[in-house]
Amino acid sequence: MRKTMLAAAAILTISSAAFAQSTVIVTDPAPTGSVVLPGEVRTYVMEQNTPSVVYDGDIVVGTTLPDTVEVHTVPDMDGYGYTVVNERRVIVEPKTHRIIQVLE
Repeated sequence: MRKTMLAAAAILTISSAAFAQSTVIVTDPAPTGSVVLPGEVRTYVMEQNTPSVVYDGDIVVGTTLPDTVEVHTVPDMDGYGYTVVNERRVIVEPKTHRIIQVLE
């Protein structure tokens, strides 16, 4: 009986160790609310001489800018637009005008 119990305990230990090895924990390396931009997008936006527009609201990630704010596209990089608001460069989703990152 003792040998049977030891064998069962060994099997459970081995199978639980194998199960633990197949478990994957995914973490988001970026702080909540930020987007990891391709380096080319940031470089392109920082090099552009774009006039600033005045906006009375907060310039933070998640803010949707009004349609009156002109959003410029980033060549060859679908999904990224930019503008300069209150002297701050921002990356926006071109279709929604939602700010996805504020460049400092």
